[in-house]
Formats: sequence, C-alpha cells, structure tokens
Amino acid sequence: MPTDRTSSLTIRLFNGARQPFVSTDQIIFTVIDGHDRQFRRFTHSPNVEFDGLPFYDNLFDDYRVVVWTKGYLQTGYAPLRLSADRPTTLDLMLVPRAPVADLSSATWDAIKARIPLLTAGDGSDAQGRMRYETLRSTRPTSLAALFNITTAMAQITLASGRSPLDYLQEVKWDDSLAQDRFFAYTDPALIDQLELATQQGDFEPEPDPGAFHAGATRSWKQVRFETANVQITFHEDDSRKVINGMECVVVEPDIDYFKDPLAHLLLEVVPHKFSGGLTNPEVVYVLRWAAGRVAGGLEFAPPYVVVAL
Repeated sequence: MPTDRTSSLTIRLFNGARQPFVSTDQIIFTVIDGHDRQFRRFTHSPNVEFDGLPFYDNLFDDYRVVVWTKGYLQTGYAPLRLSADRPTTLDLMLVPRAPVADLSSATWDAIKARIPLLTAGDGSDAQGRMRYETLRSTRPTSLAALFNITTAMAQITLASGRSPLDYLQEVKWDDSLAQDRFFAYTDPALIDQLELATQQGDFEPEPDPGAFHAGATRSWKQVRFETANVQITFHEDDSRKVINGMECVVVEPDIDYFKDPLAHLLLEVVPHKFSGGLTNPEVVYVLRWAAGRVAGGLEFAPPYVVVAL
C-alpha cells in the first residue's frame, strides 16, 4: 500500500535539435508506478505535471514514463525513482518517425578543432579533409555513431583527470567504422584507468568479452546511466601500432541501449543476431540525451541534430 505522502512529476519534451518541442497534435503522456498502475494525460502541451502520484517508500517508486504523439517515435524512460521529499522533472526527446542525422554543420574545420583525434594519422590536412568528407557523404550513420561515442567518452573523468577519449591516439579509418562502433589505437594505460574506475564503481568488467565482441580480450562498461552507457573493449591480440614512440593496442568503443546485461542480451544482441541490425545512432542520441538530463543535467550535445528523413 502507498504511504499517506505523494510524489509529483513534471515531464518536458524537446525535439531532435535539443530545443523545446512544439506540436499542434495531441500528446499522450503515460506514467506507470511499480504496481503497474497507470496515470495518463491527453494534452497539446509539451509540458505536463502529474501531482498526487502514489509514494510507497520502496522499489514501487520506480516509475516508467511513455510519451506518444502522431508522426514521432514513442519515447520514454525507466526506471525513474520518484520521491515525496522533492518534485521530479523528466526531460524527454521526441524525434520524427523516420529520423536521420543532420550533419550539415559538422564541417571539417569545426570537427578537427572539436575532436582532434580525427586529425591523427598519416597524411596532410587536405588528406584528412578528404577522408572525413568521404565518410560524411557516403556513411553518415557511421559518422553519427562516431560523434555519439566520442562525445560520451569525453564526458567521463578517470582517476588521472583525463577522459578515455584523451588516451585514443588514432582512429582506424577502414570498414570497421560502423553505425554502432569504431576501432582505434590507444595508449594501453587506459586499461589501468578502467580498472581504477571499476574500483570506484563507475565501470563494470564484462565477464566474457569475446561473446559479444569477437576477438576481444578485455572489456568494461560504464554504469552511470540507466541507458546508453559507453563500453570500451580491448583487442590486445590484434596487431599493434607504434605511434609517437608508444606501442598502442586496438580498442573498440561503442554504446549499448541498455544498462542491464540481460536486457542488453534479450532486447538488443539477440534481435540483431537474427535481423542483422545494428544499434541505431539516432536512438542512442535520444537515450543518452535523456539519461544525461536525469543524471543531473549532463548535456549530451554531439555535433549534429536529428531531423525527419
């Protein structure tokens, strides 16, 4: 039974450009408590308040939120812990039913200043520009994934005071650049930093990394967010490369939809095995943006926005 106290929840909607959502169509907001009791609002407003929600003072205060409107992908968040001591605000993103990454502002001159890693490797600036523009025009989903992952990596602070991105030396510019991951050469000191991060509770090691990442030797997954955490996987048996006098190992960063390993296996890995599908960068964008807002307003802003196809 709920206590005699109640919770309140404000839901605010944003669009794929990370701006307040505007729509003339009706929006359906559904809030579900731990007993599967549903509370619903039908409104044209992108912001809605739920007052007087049951407060149980236990795990039944883990709520689920689902939002739907015509022409957009359904969005939501779970679990969302509500409290009787303070109101909760949840920011969610609605993107068009056929979303696509708009990379028009991600020019080479802007990106090479923002992500210096992409300029590393053999060749001149002109060659780097050509390599980048070819990727942007022929494989935009791979570039969107690269932006998602590097942006999320840059937001992690390790014991050294540096981010995991700072340890990466050079991207492998080949067919391994996919819409859900990329491969690079890294300073092997990143391994020690992730072991320290595990002791601090920021990451967890994957028991059998080779099961999900062929040829992997070690792997760690971020556990800060409920969705869209960074995973950093090492392939120490692959050919290494000496960069600036340092022997670097191959690393494979990616982002999974789900924090829970079972949910990741059943809802992400297994369906992809049968469908041949890959993690969608636009979905990662939506999930990670919302997760960052829930986790104290950490703004996830890769150098692109999501628009209708």
